[in-house]
Amino acid sequence: MSLASDWMRLMTAHDVARLLPDIPVLRDLCRSMAVLEAIMSPEWSSRYHSFDAGWSAGEEMASMRNGSGDEYSIVFSAAGAYIRGFAHESAMSPYGNDGPWPGVLDSVPKAFRHCVEEPAFCDEDGIPVVTACLWREVGDGRWRVGEIDYPDGMNDPDGALYLFARLVDPSPEAFQRFAEDYYEVPVNLDALRHVYALRPLTQAVVTALNADLAVKDLADDLAAARYPSVAS
Repeated sequence: MSLASDWMRLMTAHDVARLLPDIPVLRDLCRSMAVLEAIMSPEWSSRYHSFDAGWSAGEEMASMRNGSGDEYSIVFSAAGAYIRGFAHESAMSPYGNDGPWPGVLDSVPKAFRHCVEEPAFCDEDGIPVVTACLWREVGDGRWRVGEIDYPDGMNDPDGALYLFARLVDPSPEAFQRFAEDYYEVPVNLDALRHVYALRPLTQAVVTALNADLAVKDLADDLAAARYPSVAS
């Protein structure tokens, strides 16, 4: 069965946990997507994907925001990785249930409890803004999700199907489909493959994705993603 057909059957974060790549692969994927969006969208506010290698002491953060209220954050640290997703129309939204849905955060281990309480991941009242949560400690053989009784009769109740689609399909072709739909322009697949492989950028690769951008204009974004040095 193909990944695409598997993915169409997925319903919750538990299914996402079975398809997410290992932490190093996920981190590289997030770095690649952030650099690609920096090339295609020089205006940061218009981007879906970002990466901040200096987010806090000893921690890096990958993020996604779609501008309509849906988002995720992934914190990478020496302890492992913590993923928080929020789908604003989800039946499991904390705003319709007097706080986070039971089980979503209850089992998060001590290594990541500070992420649960992180102000950037909470609203002004300190309520965690979350509908789906996954984590994986270094040395663990798989991603973890809490024990959750999901709402009956709903497809994608926690928003995981939508939020994490590009994370469970770490291919340039998946990003091409997203980018062509979002930016409404053809997107060069060879250039995407170059960045997904984390090969040093060249002006030719940048031009293939954005003819109006120079490599030097990406210095801050490349540093934020710890992307390899620009090729001469």
